[in-house]
Amino acid sequence: MAVTSDWFPASRDEQLAMAKNWGNILAARGTEWKVPDADVQELAALTAIADTALAAAKNEAARTPVVSAQCREAFQKLKDKMRDIKKRYFYVPPLTEAGIISLGLKTRDSTHTASGVPSAQVTVETYLVGRHELGARIIYVTGSPNDPANKGFRIWYSVVAPGEIPPSSPFDLRRLFFTQRKKDLIQFDYGDSGKTAYFAVQIENGGKQGPWGPLVSALIP
Repeated sequence: MAVTSDWFPASRDEQLAMAKNWGNILAARGTEWKVPDADVQELAALTAIADTALAAAKNEAARTPVVSAQCREAFQKLKDKMRDIKKRYFYVPPLTEAGIISLGLKTRDSTHTASGVPSAQVTVETYLVGRHELGARIIYVTGSPNDPANKGFRIWYSVVAPGEIPPSSPFDLRRLFFTQRKKDLIQFDYGDSGKTAYFAVQIENGGKQGPWGPLVSALIP
């Protein structure tokens, strides 16, 4: 499962830190910013649940598929709540630019940048992060990272067990996610450890895709 990537942090530790920061700020300024107490309290409750779930998931001795699933569910609910609060209450008065920055968010960029069809080719370099997790770093094969057409990256992948037939081309890959980060995190299911993940990437801009990058693989820890 790939972590959603835009303003939301990639790792669960970072997500939890942002949620705690939001909770502290909203506890002090929620009324001023017209965020209802019910939303502030729900965010605090979901943050506490996610904190407990993450601690359990990090416990190698006690972790089970159920514990891992509970952690994923807790962080999904936390993410959904944070997205809901951001959508309904942030980027509107009475928040100022300083308030938005204090929440770990970026101010809106109203300057339009012309861009065209992506032409660069990229691949993904993986690195170990934790159990069932791989970091993904975008590497340019051709083209320039500064090209304004390079808005984001569509990462396709499949998980193959030992003895199964691996994909022969990017068109055989079945899962995907979109990110605008040059470094991101991919979280796999508990049972995927020991299997091989195959990846290929296309740059994407407003539904327009660039050429495929090469097919690469990595062992899932």
